Amino acid sequence: MDEARLRGLTPSVLAILVRRGADFAAAEDAVQDALLEALRVWPTDPPRDAKGWLLTVAWRRFLDAARSETARRRREELLQGEPAPGRAPAMDDTLHLYFLCAHPALSPSSAVALTLRAVGGLTTRQIARAYLVPEATMAQRISRAKRTVAGVRLDRPGDAATVLRVLYLVFNEGYSGELDLAAEAIRLTRRLHVALDHPESAGLLALMLLHHARRSARTTPEGALVPLAEQDRRRWDTGAIAEGIAILRAALARDRLGEYQAQAAIAALHADAPRAEETDWVQIVEWYDELVRLNRSPVVRLNRAVAVGEADGPGAGLVALAELEESLPRHSAVAAHLHERAGDLDTAARLYAEAARKATNLAEREHLTRRAARLRHRPGS
Repeated sequence: MDEARLRGLTPSVLAILVRRGADFAAAEDAVQDALLEALRVWPTDPPRDAKGWLLTVAWRRFLDAARSETARRRREELLQGEPAPGRAPAMDDTLHLYFLCAHPALSPSSAVALTLRAVGGLTTRQIARAYLVPEATMAQRISRAKRTVAGVRLDRPGDAATVLRVLYLVFNEGYSGELDLAAEAIRLTRRLHVALDHPESAGLLALMLLHHARRSARTTPEGALVPLAEQDRRRWDTGAIAEGIAILRAALARDRLGEYQAQAAIAALHADAPRAEETDWVQIVEWYDELVRLNRSPVVRLNRAVAVGEADGPGAGLVALAELEESLPRHSAVAAHLHERAGDLDTAARLYAEAARKATNLAEREHLTRRAARLRHRPGS
């Protein structure tokens, strides 16, 4: 049995139950029961229509629970709405479920966390890392979100900005390599862009395509991380780059700049350079200045410090970096890079080692460790 396919059907089935009136927590419980039943039954008796089978079983599980826990009138209303068994609708309900999770009853951060957990399939640890908070903190946030929507009919979709943020984080987690969610995030963002026709949905789609185009060049065959400046640009997907740039240009022409368009513009300038040495860092800094005006997050300002170091020299980059807290993730790695470019190799080696100890990704940790070792064992050191 293809368990990956089974997991892939879960969001659509969950969305249909919610759309029929099930509250989120009860629908999630019913779908989990159906998945367990599928694992028991399918190996010997596979269904013709996997989604239809899951939907029928999950809906019956929900009704069974509703019969024992709700009032008579509510129970009768649900029973009257029970569909006849048969093939499930062919439409993709996953995007609809993203909107439902961005419910007005939830704060944006809680809506993102709940959607990533219930629909995106991310673990609490992965969501916590995306938010740069402890895992226990994120677990409490998700639990509170579930309690908030318990018993609430999710029939008032939330705003597009929250959904875009969800898709952005799902893509980033998929791009890290731990989960292959990047392609699914791109697929959903395409659908969202068609539905919304908004410059920021276009900006996010362009950003995803431009980053995804470099994916095959980001690691060696052995899995070692390859920095952007050292990547073999012949391995980049030129078709995805061309599509991303075309989508971005159309969005920017509407003169409604948002942070995803600004990020996509930076990615496009990297993609447009035939060699790393030909990167237009001055223009990249200008786009970072636009991005900081839209989003003054420490991560954005950290990346801007790197760009300033390339455009105006490592000294200027270190000045920009000094404005940020040293506890910020990747601060040590950026400082090491700038000190190395400035010729302070002993400090750079120490900072690379420090950054390696703090790294949460194995490939990144090994890359930083190699950088530190290279500088420590250089001739004359």
